[in-house]
Amino acid sequence: MGTSPGDFDVVGLVRAARRRADCSQRELAERAGVSHSTVARIEAGRLLPSLSTLRAVLAAADVALVAVDREGRLLSPMQEDRDDLRDGAERRYPSHLDVVLDPVDGDWWGDRYGLSRPPETFHRDRRRRDAQRARSRWEVRVAQTRHLPPPATAREWLRRYPDSY
Repeated sequence: MGTSPGDFDVVGLVRAARRRADCSQRELAERAGVSHSTVARIEAGRLLPSLSTLRAVLAAADVALVAVDREGRLLSPMQEDRDDLRDGAERRYPSHLDVVLDPVDGDWWGDRYGLSRPPETFHRDRRRRDAQRARSRWEVRVAQTRHLPPPATAREWLRRYPDSY
């Protein structure tokens, strides 16, 4: 069984955390609520722990397991959807799409056909969503990025790519 999915060195990470905590395998296992053999097998590369076990072992050494993006920014978990962010069949909206509450003219694909708007919708077109996110990031951080030209608004983007949405 492999010990490092991708380039994530589980063995080295657990050993480094244990050294930082200055404890034996037995002490770390006791703090983590796992057996001594679990810690020993992880460090020997004979066990690839589940995420919850790895988290418990690292937490026992006062080390947090986090996810960061390529720029080193912390990735926070998505919060549980509120009840009003479910569709009529009580399904959650897809997590990769941005939910639009109370859509306005042009936010919903049915607008071009004269259909009545739903209470919420989402944008399916990834390039349009990325353009909106870039614009939003720019607007929020305008003081920090004042020297940069503003990205296209979603409306400008739609004029450039009219067949995309």
